[in-house]
Amino acid sequence: MTIPAPRPSDAPRPFDGGSEAEYEIDKLMALHPKGFDLSLDRITRLLERLGNPHERLPPVIHIAGTNGKGSCAAVSRALLEADGKSVHVHTSPHLVRWHERFRLGRKDGPSQIVDDAVLADAVRRVAEANGGEMITVFEILTAVMFVLFSEHPADVAIIEVGLGGRFDATNVVRNPAVSVIMPIGLDHEAYLGDRIELIAMEKAGIMKPGVPVVIGYQENEIAREVLTDTAERRGCPMAVYGQDFFAFEEHGRMVFQSQAGLMDLPLPKLAGRHQLSNAAAALAAVATAGFEIQQETAERAMAEIVWPARMQRLTDGPFPALLPAGSELWLDGGHNPHAAMMVAETLAGMQDRMERPLFLIAGMLNTKDTDGYFGAFDGMVRHVFTVPITDSDAGVDPEALAESAGRAGLTAQPMKSVEEVLRLLGEGWNRLEPAPRVLIGGSLYLAGEVLRDNGTPPQ
Repeated sequence: MTIPAPRPSDAPRPFDGGSEAEYEIDKLMALHPKGFDLSLDRITRLLERLGNPHERLPPVIHIAGTNGKGSCAAVSRALLEADGKSVHVHTSPHLVRWHERFRLGRKDGPSQIVDDAVLADAVRRVAEANGGEMITVFEILTAVMFVLFSEHPADVAIIEVGLGGRFDATNVVRNPAVSVIMPIGLDHEAYLGDRIELIAMEKAGIMKPGVPVVIGYQENEIAREVLTDTAERRGCPMAVYGQDFFAFEEHGRMVFQSQAGLMDLPLPKLAGRHQLSNAAAALAAVATAGFEIQQETAERAMAEIVWPARMQRLTDGPFPALLPAGSELWLDGGHNPHAAMMVAETLAGMQDRMERPLFLIAGMLNTKDTDGYFGAFDGMVRHVFTVPITDSDAGVDPEALAESAGRAGLTAQPMKSVEEVLRLLGEGWNRLEPAPRVLIGGSLYLAGEVLRDNGTPPQ
């Protein structure tokens, strides 16, 4: 089953001196199916032709889940780099450029997004090895990741699952240092199943016999049972949130408790109470993978976490400047009801929420539960502005999206762009009112467009 990709491709174009890697990937997008095809056969065949680079990696932290995968990867990276380790990181999707999916570790500093020439060379070599055979672009880029990570020395590799787990192309890693399962909810139901237990079974597919597993916070008890039962059957030593480790806020600090003891740490540099449990899972994962992190190192790491478009406050660039003085502009790529509830909870916890009006600018894909997403903000948002996602042919029309917001009990109107909404708010604001708080959300694709157009792409 091939899953259509929400991001369209351009036809191959003559190289104009811009990004070599993007030119090479554009050519692949024109040749191969766009999206995912849940199978390991093609990626296994390709990796064999490349000399099985996935078998020559440093210790791997392999992360699956519906929500929180990226946060766990970001905190794990911060912890390990604060301890002086060189860390490769693979995440998806990208926000602005394909290069963001591949961070290469360095001995003399934090990991960096792969250089364009290095990525272009790896893409060309992998495409040549594939020889034009049927494969998806995601599988080719997963093979590129394995090539890059095997050819550049590092102490550890953090690899995020793309979709599901059991048949995700990253799941060819046979013996990770630790498997991590983050919170599970309903998302990609058409591909993973429409019941939470089916989705949990797919995510549990990354568990390998005898390999330790960290199970992050699970709101759904059925999901938790599926994960723990699978770990028991496969003989995986388990560390389970709420049982073997947990975290809570006390006096403006994060208290992390595990079987190894207690750590009193600064709050993670990620907005939202849910980030405490995400950070706790990362702390448990890094320890389970065999890396001992001292108190002082963890304290430093909590202040150095970077994860764009996840309740990211935009303060630089032209977009924040369009709003009235004193306004707040937030960006979040969460696109399912569970993620929306976490964002809504974060906004509800802000001290001045009863005084400062909240506006939502939303763009979403037609594969998402739009009614469920908007429902999380019922009673909180003064007004919703719906906008198109220009980089995807799967974006919901703003008119239809406004109707969805209306079904969730919100007032909404379609607009042409994020910039148009920000200008409207900035030019028509009643200065006698407190400056507004504005959230741009609903899709990582929309978040990427905003970061690109605002001139603040991930670094």
